Amino acid sequence: MPRFLVERRIRDVHDRLVRARQELAVLDEQYAVVADAAEDARLRSLVSETPLAAHDYGEVKRHADAMARAREALVSTVAELEHRRDELLQQVGGKG
Repeated sequence: MPRFLVERRIRDVHDRLVRARQELAVLDEQYAVVADAAEDARLRSLVSETPLAAHDYGEVKRHADAMARAREALVSTVAELEHRRDELLQQVGGKG
C-alpha cells in the first residue's frame, strides 16, 4: 500500500481514537454519578424494605448496568483503534 494511503489511514484512526477517548471520559463521569445513585437507592431499599424503594433501586441499577456495558464496548473500541494505529505505524516505519 502506498505510504500516503497508510498515512491517511493513520490520521483517520487517530481522529477516531481521539473521539472515542473523549466519549469514554464523558461516559466515565456519567457512570460515576449513576453508580452513586444506584448505591444510594440500594441502601434506601435495604433500610426502608418497601416495594417502591426496591423498584426504584431496580430501575437505577438497570441504568447503571447498561452504562457499564456501553463503557466496556467503548473501552474495547479504544483498544481496537490503538491496535490498528500501531499496525499502521509499523507499516510506515517498515517502509520508511
